[in-house]
Amino acid sequence: MMNEDIAADLRAEYAELAALCQTLASDQWQTPTAFYGWTPWDEIAHLCFFDETGLLAATDAAAFARETVAALARLKTGQEFIDIVRDTYRHLDGASLLAKWELTSARLADTLAALDPKARLPWYGPSMGVRSFATARLMETWAHGQDLWDALGRARPATPRLKHIAHLGVTTYSWTFVNRNLPVPEPVPFVALTAPDGAAWSWGDSASLQFVRGPALDFCLVVTQRRNVADTALAVSAGSASQWLAIAQCFAGPPDAGPAPGVRKGAAVA
Repeated sequence: MMNEDIAADLRAEYAELAALCQTLASDQWQTPTAFYGWTPWDEIAHLCFFDETGLLAATDAAAFARETVAALARLKTGQEFIDIVRDTYRHLDGASLLAKWELTSARLADTLAALDPKARLPWYGPSMGVRSFATARLMETWAHGQDLWDALGRARPATPRLKHIAHLGVTTYSWTFVNRNLPVPEPVPFVALTAPDGAAWSWGDSASLQFVRGPALDFCLVVTQRRNVADTALAVSAGSASQWLAIAQCFAGPPDAGPAPGVRKGAAVA
């Protein structure tokens, strides 16, 4: 079975975002966020779609393959995934969409928890190990949740679950450059972060002259491209560390640009 720590943390991340969404009035579901103007409805629909396809990948690989072929065919016509997502759930209002996502995400978390952690799941690209897949779902839920917290102007509590996202951020160091057809600079920076509870988290060689140091929350906001590094309390050495955090991307997909200093991801909130 998958390690219980990531399964429990995935459930907790889902629950925190669901609780926030339960406070939304009907009109707030259509409030643009800083994430390319997506609304809370768009954000939850996006999560629901990929949790639903994730559940399919974990339970019926053949059906997932068929769905992927159909989706890729639509993408080749110039559509984007958000167009497919909107078409899939447009019949649901915010409350109904939230209810569907809560059921889907709970089923996915339970399904992943019961799988062998060494098992691999098909996905949109290379297959993924179960634990890595669960971590990626936690990261994406947290990142899109941040868009909602920002749009609502509410202070978000930081939790030790950030360690999963920070670890993903560190381990995608090379990916950030390879994904952009850039040489991977050496050495890999030492990363030392302060957890929300004051604990110390670190990765790499502490003797390295390349480093990233500071709050774990700030690091997670940067690698998920929700904040520009200039707007954080991170201390970053010149060289490979600064090259990395200028373009850091811990999520899959084509290269994406993070927010400019002083602004947040995508367009400004309307």
